[in-house]
Amino acid sequence: MTDEVKASHILVKTEQEAIDLYNKINEGLAFEEAAKYYSLCPSGQEGGDLGYFGRGMMVKPFEDAAFELEVGKVSNPVKTQFGWHLILVTDKK
Repeated sequence: MTDEVKASHILVKTEQEAIDLYNKINEGLAFEEAAKYYSLCPSGQEGGDLGYFGRGMMVKPFEDAAFELEVGKVSNPVKTQFGWHLILVTDKK
């Protein structure tokens, strides 16, 4: 069982922005570069890096998506009360 995931994310206001970014990343735009340029979260300046977190530390939709993702995969857009996220899991332990 995974106790912690290490993830990065990009936070945008609308689902359409998230979909457009998802497509750009799949076409080769580096996730970290996209985070620095587009993310509304202060973590964007660190390429979206949130570090390691366990269950119960993030809002549920975000946490569920992060724990389900395979390492190295980018999530489909995830809606929370903060906006729309793209999540990249970089490690699990």
